Amino acid sequence: MDFVNIGSVDDVVKGTVISAEVEGIEIAVVHADDDRFYAVRDECSHASIQLSEGEVDGCTLECWLHGSRFDLRTGEPSGLPATEPVAIFPVEIRDGDIYVSTTPSNGVEP
Repeated sequence: MDFVNIGSVDDVVKGTVISAEVEGIEIAVVHADDDRFYAVRDECSHASIQLSEGEVDGCTLECWLHGSRFDLRTGEPSGLPATEPVAIFPVEIRDGDIYVSTTPSNGVEP
């Protein structure tokens, strides 16, 4: 599994999200309230809206358009209208940098 450096941990303040393109895939990188970093496909499975424009709440990311919430650990939606999960990607922190793999860890194709 290859990992790509997307930047410094300092670029993603706790409780915020950034969007990054990794090998042609738009990925939302989240610094969650549990102080861990997560990466999900930057597109709501319900309405094709960028999740990186949504809000972080604990270990969930909420789509700003219709309010669908996705668990950052599993990609599963925790509220309607979304019913399909989003792809999640492994994240590693190395020497203060964030590395993301483009191989989904939950079996959902990006």
